[in-house]
Amino acid sequence: MNEMQYRVWLNEQIGHRTIVNLKKNAFQAHFAANTNEASDLILDMVKDYNSFGFGGSSTTRKLDLPDILEKEGKTIYDHWNPPADATDMEMRLKQGRAECFICSANAISETGEIINVDGVGNRTNAMTFGCPNVIIIAGINKVTRDLESGIRRIKEIAAPMRAKSLNMDTPCTRNGLCADCNASQRICRITTILHKKPMMTDITVIIINKEIGF
Repeated sequence: MNEMQYRVWLNEQIGHRTIVNLKKNAFQAHFAANTNEASDLILDMVKDYNSFGFGGSSTTRKLDLPDILEKEGKTIYDHWNPPADATDMEMRLKQGRAECFICSANAISETGEIINVDGVGNRTNAMTFGCPNVIIIAGINKVTRDLESGIRRIKEIAAPMRAKSLNMDTPCTRNGLCADCNASQRICRITTILHKKPMMTDITVIIINKEIGF
């Protein structure tokens, strides 16, 4: 095997360990070899749903899921692409009441926890209560050894990169370091940890053997 094949193999071992522990915590979980496999799996999974909410996720866009589902005639609630007659707030509220909410995660631990940090809270709310079905898609780069390293990943990697992508005026967008700031545009305001599947929400996690998203 060459160097890339060894990396793929190692990621498979990490991914499968994570899947096992997510299932122990009552999440449904799958490991996909690539984005095409993940997309096919998800589209088959959601074929009977009619309305979808999308969080502010670059990962779901990499899979073209909002466009694909919209072309299938599904109702899409996406605050990144709201219809002319809807406000940003209306879209965010409707996301949390769709039949299925599709988003990513900031970190997933090998021990089976899902960690997220939000600025507004529409994503973290929709993931835990309101939508009966939630699908979380994450690249292998978001998998960390344990809960502590997952939180550290968000502070050191995910949050600075996401804030930079949104052109936020925060210390981390200037030097790449979390300062636990009081900036008005700070995006790290709400932290949620899914230790177990919420009682009234079915959650499926798809881990892709590819670095994707922040």
